[in-house]
Amino acid sequence: MGIRVLVSGANGRMGREVVKGILADPELELVGAVGRQSGIGQDIGVLAGREPLGLALEPDLGEAIARSGAEVVVDFTRPAVVKENLETIAKQRAHAVIGTTGITEADIPAIAALYREHGVSAVIAPNFAVGAVLLLKFAAQAARFFPQVEIIETHHDQKLDAPSGTAIKYAEAIARAAGGCTPAPTKVEKVAGVRGGELKGIKIHSLRLPGFVAHHTIIFGGLGQSLTLKHDSISRESFIPGVILAVKRVPRLNGVVYGLENLLEL
Repeated sequence: MGIRVLVSGANGRMGREVVKGILADPELELVGAVGRQSGIGQDIGVLAGREPLGLALEPDLGEAIARSGAEVVVDFTRPAVVKENLETIAKQRAHAVIGTTGITEADIPAIAALYREHGVSAVIAPNFAVGAVLLLKFAAQAARFFPQVEIIETHHDQKLDAPSGTAIKYAEAIARAAGGCTPAPTKVEKVAGVRGGELKGIKIHSLRLPGFVAHHTIIFGGLGQSLTLKHDSISRESFIPGVILAVKRVPRLNGVVYGLENLLEL
């Protein structure tokens, strides 16, 4: 038997892709599915566009973990509930793979202490696309050589939070690599907020439009030149290889890992 996996948020757009990814991997076994919207009681295989699996979508995460004996829980839910879910998973002594946004670097020490207390591990990644992780590495390198940088992130119009967790992680990494950042001064904002938000001295601009999935552009400016780094996820399938990698690695980890880049040999 493979690693026993439960998907939280299984009836969401990303959750359904995760379900299909787990079903396609012979080293993994889907043992449970949790959701808090429509679909409760329905077969998760049918909800994901596959054959019936005999697994119904359940409403309670803690009860589902206990019933299924899940070793790993993959969570793609909502920023408002992800921290509560993290606590539930730890208390049930399951490992966690978290793709839900809303977790920042500042949250990691408390989460690490919780998971250490219960003897389990977690992988928390704002973005599971390998290309997005490579963009993080390239941006950190470029940050040493350019005095100014701004980030533009574009997502579908159903995304509930802004900026994206990926954009936050980019800003954190760039500021750390640059030793601090200061945005270009703007004396007059003719439209309030037109210069975007600011994190660690880096301006972030969030776009929400139909027809997009997840797109990040980092623009560096220097004397007489600019450098643009960009990554596009044109379908949610782009995240699945990273999720599957994390599911397979998390039982062997010690503690909490923040960012998929820590599982890759970069």
